[in-house]
Amino acid sequence: MVQTSIEWLYGTWLNHLANDYRWTWPIAESIHFFGLVLMTGTVGAFDLRLLGLGKGIRPSDLHKLLRFGVFGFGLQVITGLLFIAGAPEQYFYNGAFHFKAASLALMGINVALFYTLEFRSIQALGPADDAPRAAKTIAAVSLALLVAIMLFGRMLTFFRPAF
Repeated sequence: MVQTSIEWLYGTWLNHLANDYRWTWPIAESIHFFGLVLMTGTVGAFDLRLLGLGKGIRPSDLHKLLRFGVFGFGLQVITGLLFIAGAPEQYFYNGAFHFKAASLALMGINVALFYTLEFRSIQALGPADDAPRAAKTIAAVSLALLVAIMLFGRMLTFFRPAF
Protein backbone atom coordinates (compact mmCIF):
# COMPACT_ATOMS: atom_id res chain seq x y z
CA MET A 1 0.00 0.00 0.00
CA VAL A 2 2.73 2.49 0.98
CA GLN A 3 4.90 1.57 -1.99
CA THR A 4 1.92 1.97 -4.34
CA SER A 5 1.26 5.43 -2.92
CA ILE A 6 4.91 6.39 -3.34
CA GLU A 7 4.93 5.22 -6.95
CA TRP A 8 1.71 7.13 -7.63
CA LEU A 9 3.15 10.33 -6.11
CA TYR A 10 6.21 10.11 -8.34
CA GLY A 11 3.90 10.40 -11.34
CA THR A 12 2.05 13.51 -10.17
CA TRP A 13 2.50 17.07 -11.37
CA LEU A 14 3.42 18.04 -7.79
CA ASN A 15 6.44 15.74 -7.93
CA HIS A 16 7.42 17.30 -11.23
CA LEU A 17 7.01 20.81 -9.77
CA ALA A 18 9.05 19.94 -6.66
CA ASN A 19 11.93 18.25 -8.45
CA ASP A 20 12.25 19.71 -11.93
CA TYR A 21 12.53 23.41 -11.12
CA ARG A 22 15.58 24.66 -9.29
CA TRP A 23 13.84 27.21 -7.06
CA THR A 24 10.63 25.39 -6.19
CA TRP A 25 11.93 23.64 -3.07
CA PRO A 26 13.72 26.64 -1.47
CA ILE A 27 10.78 28.95 -2.19
CA ALA A 28 8.36 26.37 -0.74
CA GLU A 29 10.53 26.03 2.38
CA SER A 30 10.50 29.80 2.85
CA ILE A 31 6.71 29.87 2.50
CA HIS A 32 6.43 26.88 4.87
CA PHE A 33 8.44 28.67 7.57
CA PHE A 34 6.53 31.91 7.03
CA GLY A 35 3.33 29.94 7.65
CA LEU A 36 4.91 28.40 10.75
CA VAL A 37 5.72 31.85 12.11
CA LEU A 38 2.18 33.10 11.46
CA MET A 39 0.62 30.06 13.11
CA THR A 40 3.00 29.86 16.05
CA GLY A 41 2.94 33.60 16.68
CA THR A 42 -0.82 33.95 16.77
CA VAL A 43 -1.73 30.64 18.40
CA GLY A 44 1.18 30.93 20.83
CA ALA A 45 0.18 34.46 21.89
CA PHE A 46 -3.42 33.39 22.38
CA ASP A 47 -2.42 30.31 24.39
CA LEU A 48 -0.02 32.30 26.56
CA ARG A 49 -2.79 34.81 27.30
CA LEU A 50 -5.08 31.98 28.38
CA LEU A 51 -2.31 30.76 30.67
CA GLY A 52 -2.18 34.18 32.34
CA LEU A 53 0.57 36.06 30.48
CA GLY A 54 -0.34 39.34 28.85
CA LYS A 55 -3.08 40.30 31.23
CA GLY A 56 -4.51 43.57 30.10
CA ILE A 57 -5.35 42.08 26.71
CA ARG A 58 -8.81 40.65 26.20
CA PRO A 59 -8.59 37.07 24.91
CA SER A 60 -11.31 37.89 22.38
CA ASP A 61 -9.04 40.59 20.90
CA LEU A 62 -6.19 38.10 20.49
CA HIS A 63 -8.62 35.56 19.08
CA LYS A 64 -9.28 37.92 16.15
CA LEU A 65 -5.65 37.43 15.09
CA LEU A 66 -6.04 33.65 14.81
CA ARG A 67 -7.26 34.05 11.22
CA PHE A 68 -3.62 34.80 10.36
CA GLY A 69 -2.62 31.59 12.11
CA VAL A 70 -5.18 29.67 10.06
CA PHE A 71 -3.76 31.26 6.91
CA GLY A 72 -0.27 30.24 8.03
CA PHE A 73 -1.46 26.69 8.65
CA GLY A 74 -2.94 26.63 5.15
CA LEU A 75 0.43 27.68 3.70
CA GLN A 76 2.09 24.88 5.64
CA VAL A 77 -0.39 22.29 4.41
CA ILE A 78 0.08 23.31 0.78
CA THR A 79 3.87 23.38 0.95
CA GLY A 80 3.96 20.24 3.10
CA LEU A 81 1.99 18.35 0.46
CA LEU A 82 4.47 19.58 -2.13
CA PHE A 83 7.36 18.25 -0.02
CA ILE A 84 5.69 14.87 0.42
CA ALA A 85 4.94 14.60 -3.29
CA GLY A 86 8.51 15.63 -4.10
CA ALA A 87 10.20 12.96 -1.98
CA PRO A 88 7.51 10.59 -0.72
CA GLU A 89 9.81 7.82 0.52
CA GLN A 90 11.63 10.38 2.69
CA TYR A 91 8.38 11.01 4.56
CA PHE A 92 6.46 7.74 4.48
CA TYR A 93 9.38 5.77 5.96
CA ASN A 94 10.45 8.45 8.43
CA GLY A 95 9.56 8.04 12.10
CA ALA A 96 9.84 11.79 12.73
CA PHE A 97 7.17 12.37 10.07
CA HIS A 98 4.88 9.85 11.75
CA PHE A 99 5.27 11.68 15.07
CA LYS A 100 4.71 15.04 13.36
CA ALA A 101 1.54 13.74 11.69
CA ALA A 102 0.31 12.34 15.02
CA SER A 103 1.03 15.68 16.72
CA LEU A 104 -0.91 17.51 14.00
CA ALA A 105 -3.86 15.15 14.49
CA LEU A 106 -3.76 15.72 18.25
CA MET A 107 -3.60 19.47 17.65
CA GLY A 108 -6.77 19.21 15.56
CA ILE A 109 -8.52 17.33 18.36
CA ASN A 110 -7.30 19.93 20.86
CA VAL A 111 -8.68 22.77 18.71
CA ALA A 112 -12.01 20.97 18.41
CA LEU A 113 -12.15 20.55 22.19
CA PHE A 114 -11.43 24.24 22.69
CA TYR A 115 -14.17 25.42 20.36
CA THR A 116 -16.63 22.82 21.65
CA LEU A 117 -16.05 23.26 25.37
CA GLU A 118 -14.37 26.57 26.20
CA PHE A 119 -14.72 29.14 23.43
CA ARG A 120 -17.88 30.80 24.73
CA SER A 121 -16.46 31.32 28.21
CA ILE A 122 -13.26 32.77 26.76
CA GLN A 123 -15.15 35.30 24.62
CA ALA A 124 -16.72 36.76 27.76
CA LEU A 125 -13.42 37.33 29.59
CA GLY A 126 -12.21 40.84 30.28
CA PRO A 127 -8.60 42.02 30.09
CA ALA A 128 -7.77 41.13 33.70
CA ASP A 129 -9.82 37.92 33.98
CA ASP A 130 -8.32 34.47 34.39
CA ALA A 131 -9.28 31.74 31.95
CA PRO A 132 -11.03 28.66 33.34
CA ARG A 133 -8.80 25.73 34.29
CA ALA A 134 -10.00 23.63 31.33
CA ALA A 135 -9.09 26.42 28.90
CA LYS A 136 -5.66 26.70 30.50
CA THR A 137 -5.15 22.96 30.11
CA ILE A 138 -6.12 23.12 26.45
CA ALA A 139 -3.76 26.09 25.93
CA ALA A 140 -0.87 24.24 27.61
CA VAL A 141 -1.48 21.17 25.44
CA SER A 142 -1.64 23.42 22.38
CA LEU A 143 1.75 24.97 23.18
CA ALA A 144 3.28 21.55 23.82
CA LEU A 145 1.94 20.27 20.51
CA LEU A 146 3.25 23.34 18.66
CA VAL A 147 6.71 22.60 20.05
CA ALA A 148 6.37 18.91 19.15
CA ILE A 149 5.32 19.74 15.58
CA MET A 150 8.32 22.05 15.16
CA LEU A 151 10.68 19.54 16.77
CA PHE A 152 9.54 16.60 14.67
CA GLY A 153 9.53 18.77 11.55
CA ARG A 154 13.14 19.69 12.20
CA MET A 155 14.03 16.07 12.96
CA LEU A 156 12.80 14.97 9.51
CA THR A 157 16.22 15.60 8.02
CA PHE A 158 18.05 13.76 10.79
CA PHE A 159 15.96 10.58 10.51
CA ARG A 160 15.85 10.51 6.71
CA PRO A 161 15.71 6.95 5.38
CA ALA A 162 18.73 5.87 3.33
CA PHE A 163 17.49 5.30 -0.21
